[in-house]
Formats: sequence, structure tokens, C-alpha cells
Amino acid sequence: MTTKPIMSERKVSFIGALLVAIGPVSMALYTPAMTEMVAHFNTSESIVKLTLTLYFGGFACAQLIAGPLSDALGRRPVTIAFMLLYCAASVLAMLSQSVEVLIFARFAQGIGASVGVAISRALVRDLFTGEKSSRIMNLIGIILALGPALSPTIGGLMLPVFGWRSIFVLMTVLGFVVIGVTVFAMKETVVRDTSRLNFRALAGSYRMLLTSRRFLTTSFVIGGALGAVYAQATFLPFILMQDVGLSPSQFGLSMLAQSGAFFTGSLLVRRLMTVYGSERIVLPGLMFIAAGSIGTSTLLIWPPSFLHVMLPVALYSFGISFVMPTMSTAALAPFGKMAGAAASLLGFIQMGSGLVVGSIGALIGDALFAMGLLIPMMGAVACTCYWLYCRLPPLQPEPAPTTKASASGMPTAPVMAAPDR
Repeated sequence: MTTKPIMSERKVSFIGALLVAIGPVSMALYTPAMTEMVAHFNTSESIVKLTLTLYFGGFACAQLIAGPLSDALGRRPVTIAFMLLYCAASVLAMLSQSVEVLIFARFAQGIGASVGVAISRALVRDLFTGEKSSRIMNLIGIILALGPALSPTIGGLMLPVFGWRSIFVLMTVLGFVVIGVTVFAMKETVVRDTSRLNFRALAGSYRMLLTSRRFLTTSFVIGGALGAVYAQATFLPFILMQDVGLSPSQFGLSMLAQSGAFFTGSLLVRRLMTVYGSERIVLPGLMFIAAGSIGTSTLLIWPPSFLHVMLPVALYSFGISFVMPTMSTAALAPFGKMAGAAASLLGFIQMGSGLVVGSIGALIGDALFAMGLLIPMMGAVACTCYWLYCRLPPLQPEPAPTTKASASGMPTAPVMAAPDR
């Protein structure tokens, strides 16, 4: 006998969106201040870029720990513990008197914020599958890609009025909001099982994921698509403020072109999914990503202007909104009993691709050349991996997770379909 999930679709959408927002917001909120920090700490651009690169590193790698920990100890306690670390690191960043302390604080922030992406997707997989899962992933995806686009606007407006330290005050407040929602609104969706805190079992889980063609192809579609947004965050501040000549406030407002395109696309996707289903809208999204990639590649030929830079960025972002919900659902679908580990590895690939490409761009040194070369390559990876995914045999249908409460009041684990190799 099946029962209703212990949290409604709307509630999971809200909590998941809040959890997933903390990482991108923390990554991008202070990007308008990066040029000011060079002068404040009397250091170089490359050193200040490390505050973003190491945040990426902590954020991407710590997901590999956060997800499996939540499988073993529960979603709620792991979320609270990681967010407390995030809040402490935000306070340290606010009080930092040297760039070295700021770099360390940003790395710790990334570790704390990593729990959001892993837990949000695991929550969805614990309770929902199929079209319901895609609808929730659609909303979560809005926040996940909207965050790094909208946050510079907020940071750019705060910077001239309150100074760069105020940005970390806002991050601290956001961290405590997430903790409050976790304590008072989020229900536990897995049974605590400390036997899962086993290196051999964890290695087995990741080995299963890394040998699944379905998981790898869908993950790298997302890595190539959404990872480009995170890579762009390391290029765009310097392109738009140095090459194009925008002020920090103008830069923040200019990023509304990216967030607006994604938001418009996501609203359209919600309507299209009810008519055509989620699977049929992925290919049109990849066509927009391809168009954005081609437009970005022209930065290698013609000098940049605002429209020359941001129109391809907007096209790319519009396409991501079509791709994210279905590919996220497809990546996690076969792995119900290890949803935390699967969501963590998916997030690692997604953020790790942005980290790697952003780091390569930093080594190149020329942000304009790096963006024109590397972002189209990420678009090509997304399109190629989707072509490989379409060649796989269809996944066997799985009963929807029932997630019934046990006698102890805890939900039982959902059924896992056999993963496709």
C-alpha cells in the first residue's frame, strides 16, 4: 500500500531551491568586488581569482562527502552541520584582514555550501520520480543557474553603498535562514544507517556510478551546459569591466541578461513539459546552447561589446533551462538507494567542469580569449554526450517511491532500479 510522500511536491521544490541557491549565490555575489579587492589587499588579480577558484574546489570536492554522509546519517543533521561551517566561514571572510585569510575562508565556505546541491537533488530522488521529479528539478534548476547570474546584480548594488564586507554579512544571514528552514520545515527522508559509513561501500557506490553509461552521459550533458555558467563567472567580470568598460554596478545589472534569459526559458519549459513531456524539449535546448557557443566563439575574431558578449551568454542560458530538469532526473533515476552519492557525484561533475575550465582560463591569462575558446568547447561536450545518451537502451520503468513511515516514524528507503551499464 502506497502513501503520500512525507513532503509535498511544492514543499520539496521550495526547500530544494533554497538549499541549492546558497552555493551559486556565495560564488557570484561578490564577483563585482573582485577588482576592488585587488586594490584593498594590495595584491594581484591572479591572487584574488584564487578566492573564487578555491571556493569552487571546496564546493565541488566536498559534495563527494556530503551526499554519502547524508545517506548514512540523514539529510537534516548533515545539512545543519555543513551550514554551520558555512556561517562560521562567512564571518571569518567578513573580518579578514589579509587576502590569505580571505582565501581560506572562501575555501571553507565552499565546503559548507556544497551540501545544498547534493541534499536538494537527493531529497527529490527520495520522494519523486518521472515527470514530478522533472517539474521539481525545473524549479531547482532555475535557482541553480539563476543564482550566479542574479547575485552579481545584488553585489554590484551593495558594493558602493555598504562596502565589500557587507556581502559576507548577507551570506551569513542566508546561511542561518537555510538552517532555520532545515530545522523547522524539512522532514527526514532516509533511515539513519551508520553501516554506510564504510570506505569500501562508498567506493563501491562511486564505482557503480562511474561505470554507468547512463549516469556519465547525462552528468556530462549537465557538466557541459550548466558548468559553463560557473566558468563564465571567472571570465565575465574582467571582460565586461576591463575590456568593455562597465562599472561594478553596471556589471551587476548587465548580468540580468543572463538570469532573465534563463528565467524566461524555465517558465516556458514548465508549460512545454505539460504538453510535450520533459524528454522532447532537451534537443531544442541543446540547439540554443550550440547557437550561444558559436556566438561566443566569435570573441576570438571580433572585439567585444556588451551585446557581442551577453547575447551569446543569454542564448546559452536559455538553452540550459530546457536541458537541466530532464537530464538531472535521468542521471539519478536508477540510483534510489544511493541518491545522496549519485547527487554528490553529479554535482561534482557539474561544478568540477566549471572549476577545471575556469582554472584553465586563469592559466591562459586572457579572459576574452579563454571565454571564446573554452565555453564553445563545453557546449560541444553537452551536445556530444546527449547524442551518446540517446543511443543507450531505454531504462526499465520503476515504481514511484512510496517513502512510507516505519513504525519508528522514519521513512523507508525507496526502491532502486537496476542501473544501466
